[in-house]
Amino acid sequence: MLRTALRNVLAHKARLLMTTLAVLLGVAFVSGTLVFTSTLSEAFQRSSEEGLDHVDLAIRPDQDTDAAESGPGGAADLPQDLLDAASGLPGVATATGEATGFAALADKDGDLVGAGWDTSGGNYDAGRDGTGTDQRYPMRDGRAPERAGEIALDSATAERTGYAVGDTARLSVDGPVREETITGVFDTEDGTVAAGGSLVLFDTATAQELFTAPGEYNRITLTAEAGTSQRDLADAVAPLLPGDAEAVTGAELAEEQAADIEAQTAGMRTALLAFAGISLFVGVFIIANTFTMLVAQRTRELALLRAVGASRRQVTRSVLIEAFAVGAVAGTAGLALGIGIAAGLRSLMSTFDVAVPEGSLVVPGSAVLASLLVGVVVTVLAAYLPARRAAKIPPVAAMSSVHAAPAGRRLIVRNVIGALFAAAGGALVVAGIGADDDGATMGLGAALLVVGVFVLTPLLSRPLIAAAAPLLRVFGVPGKLARLNAVRNPRRTAATASALMIGLTLITGITVIVDSLARGVDRMAAESLRSDYVVSMANFSQLAPEVEETLARHPEVTAATGLSISPALVAEETSVLYVNGVNGAAMGELVDLDFESGSFAELGGESAVIDTDTAERLGLGLGDTFPIEFEDGEHGSLTVAGLFEGNQMIQGILLDAATLDPHMERPSDFQVMVRTADGPSEETRDALAAALGDNPAVLVQDKDDVSEDIAYMFTLLLNVMYALLAMAVVVAVLGVINTLAMSVFERRQEIGMLRAVGLERAGTKRMVRLESLVIALFGGVLGIGLGVFFGWAVGEMLRTYLPTYELILPWGRIGIFLGLAALVGVLAALWPARHAARLNMLAAIKAE
Repeated sequence: MLRTALRNVLAHKARLLMTTLAVLLGVAFVSGTLVFTSTLSEAFQRSSEEGLDHVDLAIRPDQDTDAAESGPGGAADLPQDLLDAASGLPGVATATGEATGFAALADKDGDLVGAGWDTSGGNYDAGRDGTGTDQRYPMRDGRAPERAGEIALDSATAERTGYAVGDTARLSVDGPVREETITGVFDTEDGTVAAGGSLVLFDTATAQELFTAPGEYNRITLTAEAGTSQRDLADAVAPLLPGDAEAVTGAELAEEQAADIEAQTAGMRTALLAFAGISLFVGVFIIANTFTMLVAQRTRELALLRAVGASRRQVTRSVLIEAFAVGAVAGTAGLALGIGIAAGLRSLMSTFDVAVPEGSLVVPGSAVLASLLVGVVVTVLAAYLPARRAAKIPPVAAMSSVHAAPAGRRLIVRNVIGALFAAAGGALVVAGIGADDDGATMGLGAALLVVGVFVLTPLLSRPLIAAAAPLLRVFGVPGKLARLNAVRNPRRTAATASALMIGLTLITGITVIVDSLARGVDRMAAESLRSDYVVSMANFSQLAPEVEETLARHPEVTAATGLSISPALVAEETSVLYVNGVNGAAMGELVDLDFESGSFAELGGESAVIDTDTAERLGLGLGDTFPIEFEDGEHGSLTVAGLFEGNQMIQGILLDAATLDPHMERPSDFQVMVRTADGPSEETRDALAAALGDNPAVLVQDKDDVSEDIAYMFTLLLNVMYALLAMAVVVAVLGVINTLAMSVFERRQEIGMLRAVGLERAGTKRMVRLESLVIALFGGVLGIGLGVFFGWAVGEMLRTYLPTYELILPWGRIGIFLGLAALVGVLAALWPARHAARLNMLAAIKAE
């Protein structure tokens, strides 16, 4: 039986090719994901470990300190006294204070270097007397910065931008442009730089002014003398630590960074594997279809095996051995292709200037094991039911050619089960709209509904394909034959169409959701903003108060307010809330919010306005007074002067900036809203940008720009989804080709008879193409219908969080999706149709 099974694989290798390709693509997606994410994780981890070579112990603020003990501002930065005390401990070779933060550097053309996120600034620690050297940053050219107005650049950034010692560079930390002289170029093993980022160094006093506070550091790192372990160093430092600081050994720090990197790549890995699972799920239909047809074509052969003594179990096992062989080949080839995909993705990231550290491709054992297991298990499981069906064929009936199709009673049972699943799934999807379970009910309902529709697909195929009869009559006899062939075997048609249905369900549903979300966010921005411009940093970090002051003084500006954000403990809450500081006098001209009571006119002094949801949660009403502990630990009380309907852009507790700013450690705004006398125009935008020094790190955006940014973000997300789901559609196309090719082989005697009675080659081709087109459109209509339903349901659930959500049915793109389904049908039929037309009619008539 083993030899028989292997010979059958070789005898039907052409017919099994499409099945192998379907499994191969799914496996390649899985293995490529595992190799790609492992390579990224390994590269970033190695890069971070290199950046910790000079760290045996790190002292840092303890971010887990309870707010009730440290205040809402969290743990404080580390003072110079702690650095001095740590440097004098026995066993300490060097002690370095670090003051770091964001620094946006412009190149010689005035454009922002990098994307902004990976451009950082820090201090060159030359010791207390300023004459020492910082072992972290050995100078390649020039000298270290010694005073304000001087900086040093990492060598990779200097080469990329063309900067050299003596040049003047423009940069920004929090909005205002700074022009600095480059005094040195240094080498570094910093992980961010190794990953393609940039590092700008200031003297320690300037870095503290920009990133922390005079005499304070973000972190203190120690290196141990020979013979002193990291744990000994930690024990020696422990008595010096303030209550809101902690000491972490270099080994522990490396483990933390490794865990962070793993967590960051885990999300990507999960998402990619989910799409790989979709492709494999679609492939299951192809595998099951293929083996069902192979078994049907080999009915007499299998019956003969039964007649000469093979048991049912042996027949089942022989079919499963064929599936095992196909899965093993597909898994091995999929692994090789997946490694190639991972290498291509890495090169693609470099092409798009995405920062990735250098390193070799990593092929983990999990990728090898997963490829083989997935390839074999998926194929064998999908072939199991056809194998069982083959074993149940009565030998005498099969050899006498009287083996019948499944009884109608079985189809009735199938339809009843499908109807129950679909009804339960639809009910759960609708119930999930208002359920407070993070979409679990809706997800379960969606799964049941898809299964129910799949089970009902044979029943649905007849009326839906019959609806195409008037159009098919245009093509004469080939059109009529195509319709009859499409409904001849409803199960086969259902399995073929379902593969395409799943892909189009996901594509349509995601399109509806994303387009509707984009419209909702756009409406929210348009309806709630009266300002002509919104000014922010390119990476949405904090703006210095000077930005608002500069814009407010501009002759074109009639109203301006910064929006600051600060942690606080409010009322009886034990967890930190964030309150916003605004210019109360100008706020009413810049935003359009519905006030339930009060207004922005009452905002000032010790008063605040609160959105209704926050007020309800805190148990506050108009005129109520509540206690507040500010970021600096000072206590006060505020009175509710207004209640408004909040949205995703403006919500929470708002108070006058003049009240909030004195309590902030570093007063700053996350954006500034501006209204101008003549409204938005290119001239006004250029004038405002010029007033801010034409800073490439600062965005000056009008409402259209904000809408374009929102649209771009959603479009990018949608395109990524399309690219990932394209694999499932490709697999579905292979399924249509496979089904048609095997169907042509199965019907070659019939096709020969049709040719003999006058059907031309062109008519034969047209018949097969129209059959393929009908099946593809059937799957497309089902998929689009389900996708629209799921898109509506998810949108209704999101409306709770986004009141401006509006259901958008992108009819243009839905039409494109249906057109693509038709194109899939046409392209998939090219080879089977050509093969059918070229059959020798006499040989075909004599075929069994």
